[in-house]
Amino acid sequence: MASPKNKKSKMRKRQRVAQLEKPILATTGTCPECGAVKQSHRACPKCGMYNGRKVVAAAE
Repeated sequence: MASPKNKKSKMRKRQRVAQLEKPILATTGTCPECGAVKQSHRACPKCGMYNGRKVVAAAE
């Protein structure tokens, strides 16, 4: 089994861990039907439309 030749510094280790803990920010756009702000590739939370068709019941 391979062993590390050199010790990883605290900074290098912490930088790697910090990248894993970053939140993934979703890109947003507008719904073509109602104009509400929605996440890309998701059904609109206001009207329930996705790709030109109704897929979920609208949240009142």
